[in-house]
Amino acid sequence: MQTIYYDLRDTKGQQKEIEDKISAAAKILREGGLVGIPTETVYGLGADGTNSAAVRRIFEVKGRPQDNPLILHVTGAQWLPRYCADIPPVAYTLARKFWPGPLTMILKRQPTVPNETTAGLDTVGVRCPNHPVTLAIIREAGLAIAAPSANTSGRPSCTTAQDVMEDVGGRVDMIVDGGPCAVGVESTVLDLTREPPRLLRPGGLPVEDIERLIGHIDVDRAVNVSLQAGERPGAPGMKYRHYAPKAPVTVVTGAPMNSAREIERRAGPTAGIICFDEYAHLFSQQEVRVLGPSSDKFVQAQRLFEALRSFDSTGVEEIFAQCPDNRGLGLAIGNRLKKAAAFHVINADSQRIILGVTGGTGAGKSSALRAVQDLGGIVIDCDRVYHKILSESEEFKNAINEKFPGVFTAEGQLNRKKLGQEVFAKRDRLEQLNAIVYRFLLPTLERIVEAADGLCALDAINLFESGLDRLCDRTIAVTAPTELRVKRIMARDHITEQYARLRVNAQKQDEYYRSKCDCELNNASDSPEEFRRDSYLFFERLVETIQEEKRHG
Repeated sequence: MQTIYYDLRDTKGQQKEIEDKISAAAKILREGGLVGIPTETVYGLGADGTNSAAVRRIFEVKGRPQDNPLILHVTGAQWLPRYCADIPPVAYTLARKFWPGPLTMILKRQPTVPNETTAGLDTVGVRCPNHPVTLAIIREAGLAIAAPSANTSGRPSCTTAQDVMEDVGGRVDMIVDGGPCAVGVESTVLDLTREPPRLLRPGGLPVEDIERLIGHIDVDRAVNVSLQAGERPGAPGMKYRHYAPKAPVTVVTGAPMNSAREIERRAGPTAGIICFDEYAHLFSQQEVRVLGPSSDKFVQAQRLFEALRSFDSTGVEEIFAQCPDNRGLGLAIGNRLKKAAAFHVINADSQRIILGVTGGTGAGKSSALRAVQDLGGIVIDCDRVYHKILSESEEFKNAINEKFPGVFTAEGQLNRKKLGQEVFAKRDRLEQLNAIVYRFLLPTLERIVEAADGLCALDAINLFESGLDRLCDRTIAVTAPTELRVKRIMARDHITEQYARLRVNAQKQDEYYRSKCDCELNNASDSPEEFRRDSYLFFERLVETIQEEKRHG
């Protein structure tokens, strides 16, 4: 399909030419076509909202789930009775104050609005966009335009006509260029069929402004967490992963300095960074997109989607994003970032302290970790988490079985001996297995760690190989003389000295752990209880040091 591109940014152009282009766009809409239209929030993909076939084309072009409702765009409150029923007086109060503008109201629908537009709901979202070009197109067409954001479903929204062309060019009839969007995030969606009204999606109109006019508003839980399978969204953007670039996103909340330092600690050279202007200098090795000053949420909203989209043309493997607080436009910006991250969020203001504890068998890790528990901390046994994932995840099992056929029994149980024979004979096979294990283990452990509060220790023999070390405030090597390790393994596992030595020699030596870790905890004691007491004092001092560092940024 040939997409017509009309540029209406030149306000000095011939008025007749502009009117002709607006008439052409309106004609396409009346005839059931699709037009990319500018609004003050983001660009929309518009169709006649009462034409079922035209609306279905929107879903097809975007790849949008059928249960995700659309919003009707009108020129003012006088249009409400044509598409809405049982309109409460508060709707007109809000329209007088905030229309044209980034406010969508959810109201009972008239039968003239098809199920395709509302995703089968008995309600419909309606708003009046604050953009002269689109308002003129609606008036000329004489119909309400159903228009979700013009991006391919799931991608960051489009804030320029060039973004629209990139995502859906060649699949729509026309794109109208009305310049960059002034707001940059979608409209605020308010459900007026409930009492009190409920915020379904934060957007370009801060909820505080609405509450000053009409009083208290409830906030739907989908604003802060993802809807689960089977739950029906009441407004666009509530259920599915949205606004997402190709690379996985991690959102870091908290005071700006704290979130910047947390990202600096976690981000490797292949990471992309979205940060406030003041902290860009911390990331000289990474691809950086600045949102604007930490105090200017209007600029942050304008730049957000372009920052997310821009990473798709780079080689970044993950993205870390600073997040503003929830006041004003910050609630909408944070909501979009968290949805882009599938709600993978780290709170940099947390008092959480993560220690990575590693070392060879027989060195005394168990006694050291009991000391962490004595301090009130929790211990995460990474090997136990691995076995839990293995027992529950068919995807994990399939990934192993694909690379190592026949290592699972007919009942789906892992034959550890057979797998061991396969991988320990050849280093490259062991590396292949570890790559699969780390791919599944690391995200799970990240979620466990981020849900923790206070002191937390990771018990991980492969702390560095797996990449878990980047989650830690400190890494600790538990070491011990070889002869003591042999003696402890013999007593603990009831094995011969020869077998104990084989086990010690098969593992990495203490020098490896010393060279990798931030700290060393040496265990030359004959008494596990004595080493536990020594470890308690060691961890107590270490925690105090880390807490002092966190207090001073």
